[in-house]
Amino acid sequence: MGVRIDSLLPSHVLPPTLVLVSPQIPPNTGNIARLCACTGCRLILVEPLGFSIADKDLKRAGLDYWDKVFLKLYPSWDAYIEKHRDARRWLFSARASASLWDAQFSSDDHLVFGSETQGLSEAVLSGGHGQAITIPMLADRRSLNLSTAVGIASYEALRQLRG
Repeated sequence: MGVRIDSLLPSHVLPPTLVLVSPQIPPNTGNIARLCACTGCRLILVEPLGFSIADKDLKRAGLDYWDKVFLKLYPSWDAYIEKHRDARRWLFSARASASLWDAQFSSDDHLVFGSETQGLSEAVLSGGHGQAITIPMLADRRSLNLSTAVGIASYEALRQLRG
């Protein structure tokens, strides 16, 4: 169950925005939407998606929380960048060398994650629109599940933002 409170952050601090670039698996995105509803994080989806946002598995995973999610949909990475030009971005990648443990999150940061099958493209990682970081894990492991990675990163950012 956990502790129930009115807000996870002080009123002057904005929660992170979670950005999913080309997610492919509806239940992962639904689980992340549910996380957003429970934490106050905002959710941005960047097309192309591997499913319809009307998908029943997506809705089932998000349960009855969809009306509590601050959701935006952009047709491309470039459209997202154009709208959020000044956002500070953390680009999560299993291939990054900087660690989540060393990141210093700030109010309204954007936490960006790639698709379950490809991760973030090299163009996104090297495009100058954010700092690439990784979630530490044991050697010889390929990656974490997308919704697990988003949960880990979100709660670390929220923990830091609480002060």
